[in-house]
Amino acid sequence: MQYMKENGGEIATKSINDVVLRNVEFTEWEKERSGKFHNYRWSNTYQFYSINYAKAGFIIKKNGKWFLTTEGEEALASGAESIFQKANVAYAQWKNVKYTNENIVDDNITDNNTDEEKEIIANLEQLESQANEGIKDYLNRKNPYEFQDMVAALLRSMGYYTPFIAPRGKDGGVDVTAHLDALGAKTPRIKVQVKHMPTTPIPVKDIRGLIGILRDGDMGLFVTSGSFSPSAIQEAQHSTTYVKLIDGDEFIRLWIEHYIKMTDEDKNMMPLKHIAFIGINE
Repeated sequence: MQYMKENGGEIATKSINDVVLRNVEFTEWEKERSGKFHNYRWSNTYQFYSINYAKAGFIIKKNGKWFLTTEGEEALASGAESIFQKANVAYAQWKNVKYTNENIVDDNITDNNTDEEKEIIANLEQLESQANEGIKDYLNRKNPYEFQDMVAALLRSMGYYTPFIAPRGKDGGVDVTAHLDALGAKTPRIKVQVKHMPTTPIPVKDIRGLIGILRDGDMGLFVTSGSFSPSAIQEAQHSTTYVKLIDGDEFIRLWIEHYIKMTDEDKNMMPLKHIAFIGINE
């Protein structure tokens, strides 16, 4: 939580282990591997207890990242031990409400049952994190034209027509155009700029370039496989013409959400496999 506060309020799930290792010295027992995923004991422990912090509202887990909430930042002032106790209480209260709402009355429900449930949640979160990282790696290996085609495929799955997809070479600032109808008569007509830059934030000048080519009846859509700089986000928010920004995390989320509506040809650009697991009703 302290690291997130000092680094923009978030951290990629895959980076948490590195941050912990730089700041904590572990015993040999803690460094042994255990559990279903054969992870380090210390790693399993923080995954297990992070569920309490999420239930307390101190952190949010989403799209392969952890985010520090306002409540979490305020709680930091009380110290680590106090935060730990508050998180444990919050989880216990959530469990009591959950069992009450489900009308469960069972004298056999013990802390062991709770631990088993938390272990399921932690395991599912690890699986989701690993899956998300696998999808990101797959996306990052695409070339810019393949990513451009994927953006067009996503728009089609959302019900748009894509009459223009820029060929290789100069595109005049527009990579894809998308319409609500086959003739492009309905507004807004979407002009799309696509940048396959997984590790470099999109600068503000690129957003200004897109805004500069928008005309009456147009909206702008900027899609990147990476992220946007703070100034780029601010520029889009203050534009008099509507500009939507989609970063790599949101692109993956939308691809998963609309995947079922894609044609087989479009699905093959980044095929997904859905697997069902026993989960927890929250």
